[in-house]
Amino acid sequence: MTLTNQNIEQLLQLCKLGNQNAQMEVYNRYYKAMYNTAHRIVKDSFEAEDIMQDSFLTAFTKLDSLKNESTFGSWLKRIVVNNSIYHYNKNSKYSDVPLDNVMYKIEDEQGIAEDYEFTNLKATQVMQSMKQLKENYQVSLTLHLIEGYDYEEISEIMNISHANCRTLISRAKESLRQKLQPLAEL
Repeated sequence: MTLTNQNIEQLLQLCKLGNQNAQMEVYNRYYKAMYNTAHRIVKDSFEAEDIMQDSFLTAFTKLDSLKNESTFGSWLKRIVVNNSIYHYNKNSKYSDVPLDNVMYKIEDEQGIAEDYEFTNLKATQVMQSMKQLKENYQVSLTLHLIEGYDYEEISEIMNISHANCRTLISRAKESLRQKLQPLAEL
């Protein structure tokens, strides 16, 4: 059986034994999603690439601490998000960097919808409006609406209280609604 045919649990067992081919197979399966996650937070492709690489190194070196191998993907994503937030906060303290244009891909589970162009236009308008929000609003909404984290997880990631997190996301949503209101009237 080749490595490409093995499930993630089998690959992770080989990774624990130091099999570099297995590590490469795991990397190939997850790198695009992890890069996209990092890029949505740090908004810089080179930094996202570095964060992704560091996160894989961390994951491979701490693989023994993973309790359930079937949750590897979510565990790795959590490492990527934490590293991304850390780098984002570290860099935002020292410089104001203009935000790059980031395209977000929103997919329907049944494939391309009949009203794809209209839906794509609406998604693009929402993403453009999100870029006009304050940075902490952008990060909290990205984690909540796009990455799917709940309030408790976001409060941990952003190092704020649960109540503060709920308030932040509520205000961010309201701010986004206000930015989208003129577009809805068109």
